[in-house]
Amino acid sequence: MDTPQQLTLPERPILIGIAGCSCSGKTTLARELGTQLDATLFPLDWYYRDLSQFPLDDRHKQNFDHPDSLESELFVEHIRELHDGHAIQRPRYDFAAHTRVPGVYDEIKPSRYVVVEGILALHYPELLPLYDFSVYVDAPHDLCLTRRIHRDMRERGRTEKSVRAQFEATARPMADEYVLPSGKHATLTVNGAEALDWSIEQILRGLKDARLLR
Repeated sequence: MDTPQQLTLPERPILIGIAGCSCSGKTTLARELGTQLDATLFPLDWYYRDLSQFPLDDRHKQNFDHPDSLESELFVEHIRELHDGHAIQRPRYDFAAHTRVPGVYDEIKPSRYVVVEGILALHYPELLPLYDFSVYVDAPHDLCLTRRIHRDMRERGRTEKSVRAQFEATARPMADEYVLPSGKHATLTVNGAEALDWSIEQILRGLKDARLLR
């Protein structure tokens, strides 16, 4: 009598969380890791709360580094769906206007790896059990500020004075209160001041050691 063929369930995605202060190098790291793993990238920045109820001038004054600035209820739900192998409809955000684009969504399907990236990716307790591996990108405030000045002046047309003022008013204190403490949850900490290739090598080695990379 033939033995019935055993049914095998599809493997669920492997979730990797990457956190670090603004301009620590976490986004560049997440993109490069995503390329090497052919991963689905999941930046938390798409989940900023819609501020259309405020005048435009007031929107610019909001604290975008505080955990409440992100709609955590929604992205936790979406990450759980990806964790279970399901596609999600991700909202699209207009960063210039600080509003959601009405009725516009991007379908995101999980691949073998899903990389969740954001300054607060390791802050929310609901996310931590979902990660199979997590990385904290450590970089000193002075380096982050220098990179932020260069980025915002080049890409966002801001003055150095305004960038410094915002950094001291919100980015630095929020990092001290929320981002830096979240680093203790990471599987691995890499140095954001070191070469990108070296950080990627450490992560890939960590994934292999954890038997998460074939």
